Amino acid sequence: MNFQSESLPGDVQQIGTTPSMDEKTVVQGILRNHMTPKGKYALVVVEEGALQFVWEDDPETIVDADPEHPIVIVPERKHHVILGGPVRFRVEFYAAPTTLELGKVDETVERPGEDYI
Repeated sequence: MNFQSESLPGDVQQIGTTPSMDEKTVVQGILRNHMTPKGKYALVVVEEGALQFVWEDDPETIVDADPEHPIVIVPERKHHVILGGPVRFRVEFYAAPTTLELGKVDETVERPGEDYI
C-alpha cells in the first residue's frame, strides 16, 4: 500500500464537510480532474473500505486511503479519486493559512467542494 505521510498545517480550521458518500452516492466531480475550493485544504476521510487518490501532475503515483490513512489535499493542485469497490467516506474542508498565495487560482478547473463550505 502507498499511504500518504502528509498532515494538515497546524493553523487551519475546519470550515465544512461533505455528507458521507459511498460508491453509489459519490459526488461525480470528485472522480474527475478537479481542485479544492479556492485557497482551501481538504482531508479525505475514509469511514469504511478503501479508495485511491491521484495527483494529476503525478499520475503514475497512486495513493491509497483507508480509515487509518486519510489524504491531505493541498490548495490549487489538480487531483481525482478512484473508487474500486464498496467504500464510505467524506471530505472535510479547512481554511488555509493567511500566508497562502492566492494569485495562482485557476478559474477553469471544476471545484465540486464549493457547495460544502
